[in-house]
Amino acid sequence: MPKARTLTEADLYEPIARYLDGLGYTVRGEVMDCDITAARGDELVVIEMKRTFCTALLVQATKRQRLTDSVYIALPRPKQTPHWRRGIRHLLRRLELGLIFVCFHGRRKPTVEVVFHPVPCQRQKRKAAKRAVLTEMEGRSGDFNCGGSTRRKIVTAYRENAIQIACCLDAKGPMSPRQLRALGTGAKTLSILYSNFYGWFERVDRGVYALRARGREELGEFAELAGQYREAVEPKASPA
Repeated sequence: MPKARTLTEADLYEPIARYLDGLGYTVRGEVMDCDITAARGDELVVIEMKRTFCTALLVQATKRQRLTDSVYIALPRPKQTPHWRRGIRHLLRRLELGLIFVCFHGRRKPTVEVVFHPVPCQRQKRKAAKRAVLTEMEGRSGDFNCGGSTRRKIVTAYRENAIQIACCLDAKGPMSPRQLRALGTGAKTLSILYSNFYGWFERVDRGVYALRARGREELGEFAELAGQYREAVEPKASPA
């Protein structure tokens, strides 16, 4: 079988121009650096084309918003997952850009799909989501994560609380939730012990919990934070 020809931006032009012409627009290519311009009365539409989605395409399109509010980007219809398309759509809507796909069907003529038109973006803040972020930040005693890291376990407020409980049990031995809370482990102590999300704890008697070997071993992955909590439970004796 002959190798399929790589699409070019020029391949996108003809079907889009034909589509706009059918809607009554006067279409011209490469007018003052715009890939496609279309006019109908006083209405001006500008379309920027690329073979793949990229930052350069966004830069070009947002520059065209100085000319008109009706700016679109045009791409060959992607084969990626819907999750990818949702992320791109969200970004384009925030930038108030429209999106056009050109669909190629082998020997049939390409077709144009206007996914959405450019409309003003209503940037509504989600108060509950904001509160969740602030609550998570407040629940962490310090900054124990490196932003952008992907191969290290993230120290969330929940994990930090579990580390604190584990350090108390490691230093003092089996204890009840009430005894742990007296050491400052907080209101979620019983919930963390009961759910045992990380597999660190075990119930050794009615209402009494201990630290498993796994928990003691995994505390080593958070040496700095664990060291702080161990010192809080068993502060170093002052030299005589």
